Amino acid sequence: MNDMSDGRAAFSQMTEGTAADYKIISKSFKAYSAELPDRVLAHLKLLEGDFGGFPVDRLEHSLQSATLAHKDGQDEEYVVAALLHDIGDTLGSFNHADIGAAILKPFVSEKLHWVLENHGIFQGYYFFHHIGLDRDMREKFRGHDHFEDCAHFCETYDQAAFDKDFKSAPLSFFEPMVRRVMAAPKQSIYVME
Repeated sequence: MNDMSDGRAAFSQMTEGTAADYKIISKSFKAYSAELPDRVLAHLKLLEGDFGGFPVDRLEHSLQSATLAHKDGQDEEYVVAALLHDIGDTLGSFNHADIGAAILKPFVSEKLHWVLENHGIFQGYYFFHHIGLDRDMREKFRGHDHFEDCAHFCETYDQAAFDKDFKSAPLSFFEPMVRRVMAAPKQSIYVME
């Protein structure tokens, strides 16, 4: 047996961990989770240079969305959601809204999570009819408590954020907001009350 000084070999052969094992794991988790904003910001930067036919790249689109929300007086949670709403474009080309919503779910309100999760369908109102889809697909949500919130998000902060002449705030402006919003989860199975 390979003797690993950090305990990985012993733990990998266990069917159940001990309290001592999970004390070590929890300490590592705490340190790793504290770096989450760094990983999210690094991943957001992957959108730079990805134009996909739009007049601005996907990073600039994200910055414009967040800048518009900030200038409109939205709170930091909302601004960060606007910044990260399309972060899933790189890994979730067919379900990008789900990815951004999943990343932010522990840190945002239920309403904002719903908006993020459904913005792809609501955004389709502006282009689905051009690609052979039903632009009114969002109507299946008509009457939902957050329907108007999502429609507003898409009209005001998503659809309006493809302007090549717009002067958006730089990512460094939003970085402290991302760190504050992601500093402490509001809801997670890993958060003890």
